[in-house]
Amino acid sequence: MRAVVQRVSDARVLVSGEIVGAIGPGLLIFLGVAPSDTVATARRLAERLARLRVFPGAEGRMDRSLLDRGGGALVVSQFTLFADCRRGHRPSFTAAAAPELAQPLCATFGLALETLGIDPVAQGAFGAHMVVEARGDGPVTVVVSVGDGGWDTAC
Repeated sequence: MRAVVQRVSDARVLVSGEIVGAIGPGLLIFLGVAPSDTVATARRLAERLARLRVFPGAEGRMDRSLLDRGGGALVVSQFTLFADCRRGHRPSFTAAAAPELAQPLCATFGLALETLGIDPVAQGAFGAHMVVEARGDGPVTVVVSVGDGGWDTAC
């Protein structure tokens, strides 16, 4: 699994002009699933991101996690995180998991965040054309990968 994580003041996802998910301060998580990913992979990534220290503490250093300070998570599935741009000008997405695997793992990831105590956890609409709006806080953007879907095929 791969995630691009942004610290945000607020974020929301719209489908056909309707808000399907929104959070206040917290993390916007773009989530990509590889064919080799499992429920265990999803839970491991959720644990890492819930404890990722990207929020400022008393001294202004990034030493607080979402669990430490509270806040929400907005999870947006994004198969394009597994784009292969090594040949030509059109990316290949064959390294991304098929929807029948990716959709339940995205849901498992969101449930794992909730189980860890993240509140609220909102999600985009899997497979839909989404408009993602976010106000970055920092800006702070971090890339995290777990499992064996390494970055050898990344753009």
